[in-house]
Amino acid sequence: MRSGRLVALLLHLQNRPGGATAAELAAELEVSVRTVYRDVAALQSSGVPLWTETGPHGGIRLVKGWRTRLDGLTGDEAAALFLSGAPHAADALGLDTVLVAAQTKVMATLPADLRTRASRVRRRFHLDAPGWFARDEDVPHLTEIAGAVWTGHRIDVRYARRDREATRRLDPLGLVLKAGVWYLVARHRVDIRSYRVSRVVAASTRPERFERPDDFDLGTWWTHHNDDFARSLMRFACVIRVSPFGAAQLPRVFGPVVAADALATAGPPDPQGWRELRLWAESEEVAAGQLVMLGVEMEAVSPPSLRRAVAAAGASIATRHGVPTGPPKG
Repeated sequence: MRSGRLVALLLHLQNRPGGATAAELAAELEVSVRTVYRDVAALQSSGVPLWTETGPHGGIRLVKGWRTRLDGLTGDEAAALFLSGAPHAADALGLDTVLVAAQTKVMATLPADLRTRASRVRRRFHLDAPGWFARDEDVPHLTEIAGAVWTGHRIDVRYARRDREATRRLDPLGLVLKAGVWYLVARHRVDIRSYRVSRVVAASTRPERFERPDDFDLGTWWTHHNDDFARSLMRFACVIRVSPFGAAQLPRVFGPVVAADALATAGPPDPQGWRELRLWAESEEVAAGQLVMLGVEMEAVSPPSLRRAVAAAGASIATRHGVPTGPPKG
């Protein structure tokens, strides 16, 4: 995980007052020189006083006299800190005791006033990542997979599909916990894909390591993957008109990806601020149900069948509330 690597880089430099070359740091952290320079830039942008010097006696070093207060953290403890908001995740990855040790060391190094405030925050705020009414999935091979992710070893898996099992040799790049569901992000040959960990029926770590792509960022890949997946489900196109308030409600009703795509192609507003736009949904039936949620802030324009469906839904609502209606138009 990049966050853990940044902490490890900072601690390496703190323990070497004379600095170190990018090649030396790359060897210690088992990454490329380019990755070291990218991580140095990230630390500098976050306010860490690092400077670099070229030439035979140059290198990367901290400004003299500056020290982080995270002395004594191990690499695993530093990485585990970034799961401190989701203790069930740390437990699933086998890092529960490591997390406790890391938090204890951080609390011990904080000044008294900050230590008191940190204790108050921890007692008053808690992050519970899984959604309501969701039962934890059975993931018997998560520990094996997580070990391969940490160490950079290839892994062989048998993966259950709808109608059969598939065997894959993967380069495990990362794990994602989404609403209580674990996903493995891995490279198979040249393609990077996600695999639901609960569908892995067998997993074994191989002795050889793989070379991790220098430009791969797990969070960025996951965001783009989710957006592409959401778009792939949208197969029904329609045209609607929305008021300014209705446009603001599109992300809540249709999701941020669909809403953003629709608003990007919207026409100019009329004198009342209404705009016409092209919208995608999973089906006409789904689109009609979602549009009804916008109420009087929208008008279905086309296709005519969708317009009739929305009008019929509105008439049904009015009738149920005792309002007489005529036959739907359109």
